[in-house]
Amino acid sequence: MFQQAGRGYDMAITQFSPEGRLFQVEYAIEAVRRGTTAICCINQNSVVFAVEKKSSGLVVSLGSEKIFKVDDHIGVTIAGLTADARVLIDRARIQAQINILSYDEKISVKDSTLNICEYLQAFTQNAGVRPFGVSFLIAGIDNNGSPSLYLTDPSGAMWGYKAFAIGSGATEARTYLEEHYKEDISDEELKLLPLRTLKELMGDNLNKDKCDVAFILKEDVKFRLLSIDEKQELLEKL
Repeated sequence: MFQQAGRGYDMAITQFSPEGRLFQVEYAIEAVRRGTTAICCINQNSVVFAVEKKSSGLVVSLGSEKIFKVDDHIGVTIAGLTADARVLIDRARIQAQINILSYDEKISVKDSTLNICEYLQAFTQNAGVRPFGVSFLIAGIDNNGSPSLYLTDPSGAMWGYKAFAIGSGATEARTYLEEHYKEDISDEELKLLPLRTLKELMGDNLNKDKCDVAFILKEDVKFRLLSIDEKQELLEKL
């Protein structure tokens, strides 16, 4: 008989292997690695999201979104299972409204991320459930005018970044970002950096139908998903 990949320790989320591993969590992380590439970058003022988008002549946009609005000042781009992401994003949206009703102020990016991560972690230690197969790059501008960017993974862990990429092209994208991101990057350059990173991965296949882009800029601190014409205008500057 052939031995199972996890030697039987991958049959339940509550069981550690002798090496201290939770195989179900690792399988969920693998689902993220196989997702479409998603990128987010921030500077001292603004936030820019960009994501690779699968395109086909028969596909309509509804259901294929990879960038979402949490609140006016917070957005999310994802890699992994979109259905799992929607459940978490709905939870984050509700929490954002609860924060306004309870404290009369917008939720901070960090608190919104922590709320998501606490929920993610609960699905790594309860029988009869599975981890969420999705990672978030959640970013926004807090009340003090300072942008923040956080990464979540299916284990419930979180990390802070200035620029990061997840998904199938993440390794190459991170290398490009490390080489080209600067602390004093201007807003205009920030708008182009995620697209330039996608261009490095996709080459001539990158066009207005195969990417989505969103901004949260210092002028109005409003999440805005770009239209097709706006995406084309940015791509012409590359």
